[in-house]
Amino acid sequence: MANASVDLGRIGLWTGVLDSMPSSAANELCAEAAELGFQTIWIPEAVGRDPFVTAMRVLENTTNVKIATGIANIYARDAMTMANAQRSIEEAHPGRFLLGLGVSHLHLVEWVRKHDYSKPLTYMREYLELMHKARFMAVGPNDLPEIVLAALGPKMLELAASETAGAHPYFVPPEHTEFAREVMGPDALLYPEQMVVIEEDPDTARSIARQHMKTYVALPNYANNLMRLGYDAGDIENLSDNVVDAVVVWGTMDSIRSRVQAHFDAGADHVCVQVLTEEPKQVPDGWRTLAPVLIG
Repeated sequence: MANASVDLGRIGLWTGVLDSMPSSAANELCAEAAELGFQTIWIPEAVGRDPFVTAMRVLENTTNVKIATGIANIYARDAMTMANAQRSIEEAHPGRFLLGLGVSHLHLVEWVRKHDYSKPLTYMREYLELMHKARFMAVGPNDLPEIVLAALGPKMLELAASETAGAHPYFVPPEHTEFAREVMGPDALLYPEQMVVIEEDPDTARSIARQHMKTYVALPNYANNLMRLGYDAGDIENLSDNVVDAVVVWGTMDSIRSRVQAHFDAGADHVCVQVLTEEPKQVPDGWRTLAPVLIG
């Protein structure tokens, strides 16, 4: 792994399932994930619980698991609030929290939060500058702890490499990991997410995958990224088998292990796997199945 101040381990978990249960149950589940060997759990921000509250609750109620945001929406709070929330968690739980930032998507920013999404790259660049200038008159780190950006295209990847520790690409095949490494160079951290369906029947596996993918391919950020990699717009819209199989790995445990390894071979420093299931309550069983395969 590259020189990271937060040691995420080799394999982590990406999940939105914590919002589907009481906070006390989420704490217990995160503790179990750590016992299984998953050192880091990545959590999203959309219209559910505040990820900083979730992070603090989990960190306070576990001993060794780490929490990363995948991602915290920069339109959800101003730069000083974001910077000082990060500092506050770092002071309380040193080395156990990684802030992943992202510009989210037009519908979540303009329709839900009523902000202007016309120049997300510029907004991110200025936001990072303001974070570094934010005053913090409390006990805690003066310098900002480690940050990574949700980055897909070359300009955001370049910004991630030049102004933060690196990138956390989401909804990507291994060829994007290779592309990201080429754009960012050898020194930036690269933490891609990989979707997994634990099912060997092709029809069943792809049905579960499509159930989750249909939301993402309707979003320009993700659709444009796949087209940049050479996938046909019609195949993306219709979720053809080749698009499903590129983004989501399914099949035998060997197939899943090989796909995760493909990200490492392409330049990843850490891979966070997201188990896709028909019902949220089935996700932890997937973690238990994958742990001996991916962690060893």
